[in-house]
Amino acid sequence: MRRAAFNRALADADLAAIGPILAPNAILVAGTDSAVIAGRKAQLQAWKREFAAPGRTIYTRTPERIEVSEIAPIALEHGRWQGVSVDGAPLASGSYTAKWRLMGADWVIEAELYLTLA
Repeated sequence: MRRAAFNRALADADLAAIGPILAPNAILVAGTDSAVIAGRKAQLQAWKREFAAPGRTIYTRTPERIEVSEIAPIALEHGRWQGVSVDGAPLASGSYTAKWRLMGADWVIEAELYLTLA
């Protein structure tokens, strides 16, 4: 459900909805250039720039497998991602892995690693 909320927030360019889904120290490693975006604040700034760009890309992550630890409040999500233009034309896609942590009552993203394949 948290991944679906994150996808909706990206589609709607809703920074306020993205923030609570990211851990304060969340790390994102981009797919093509392996740029590292460290911290919730840095990621929100990056998304703000992306949302303001003319012809922005809308990203969707589709989980294929989720492994939940039996000994710690963590989980690993594996899946496919796709970036499309505002009019729906495919721009890029690949696979990803995301590490989640249960903090209080909510799952938050601690790390995401992307691989661009197309």
